[in-house]
Amino acid sequence: MTPVSEITAADASRLIGELTAIVARAASVIMANPPSKVSRRVKPDGSSVTSADEASETVILEALARLLPGVTTVSEEAAARAAPGALGASFVLVDPLDGTREFLAGRDEFAVNLAIISNNIPIAGIIAAPARGLLWRGVAGIGAERLRLEAGATTGKPEAIRTRAWPTQAAVATVSRSHLDAATEAFLAKLAPAKRELCGSSIKFCKIAQGEADIYPRLSPTSEWDIAAGQAVLAAAGGSVTMPDGGPLAYGRAAAGFRVPAFMAWGDPAKAASFKV
Repeated sequence: MTPVSEITAADASRLIGELTAIVARAASVIMANPPSKVSRRVKPDGSSVTSADEASETVILEALARLLPGVTTVSEEAAARAAPGALGASFVLVDPLDGTREFLAGRDEFAVNLAIISNNIPIAGIIAAPARGLLWRGVAGIGAERLRLEAGATTGKPEAIRTRAWPTQAAVATVSRSHLDAATEAFLAKLAPAKRELCGSSIKFCKIAQGEADIYPRLSPTSEWDIAAGQAVLAAAGGSVTMPDGGPLAYGRAAAGFRVPAFMAWGDPAKAASFKV
């Protein structure tokens, strides 16, 4: 492929099959490195990284260099080692193993995240849940899908997914298993009644995208690679992700360490527009 500086939604739609295959291979590599056998170390920020994270990242970065020459990739582990270069109009955000804590605990809630960002907005995203055998993907203006994931490849016919309207009762809020903070707790109390569902990683976005949950509030900082793919999948399925005040999230904030101060993910944008934090 000729080097490019900007990737459109139409480009992403054409690339989605190859990008899906890359993420599926990375998922397979993680499954070949079980928690009982991986090496691990603690990063300067206190979080853990394992040889499974690094093996997944290697697969993704090498494949993206071939598929998208000239397009910068920002990956969690690589960014921790060195600052990325100029991002350009489009770049790729990667979390090679989102939910390392859940992975090490033997839970099935870890994921692989890949998103294409153009003009500061996620226009395409892919999320694989290796231990659940599922993969979700979405492209802006095209739609979102769920696929089966087995042995490093997707299987079966893709299933279109959509968010649901805000229910009149029994709304479901997906919340972080490891990072539930006081501000989010206060918001959930204000939102009540809503059933809480604890979950790790970007799978929370996918549950909203496929109409099984309604909101994912996070009122504490996180990183762009943790949520970009989730935002893309959710938006393609009919939902929205915004700042708590309703404003848009902007991606590519290298000077801020690619940190996001807070966000709200909604399945029903109409509810989001009518609710103030």
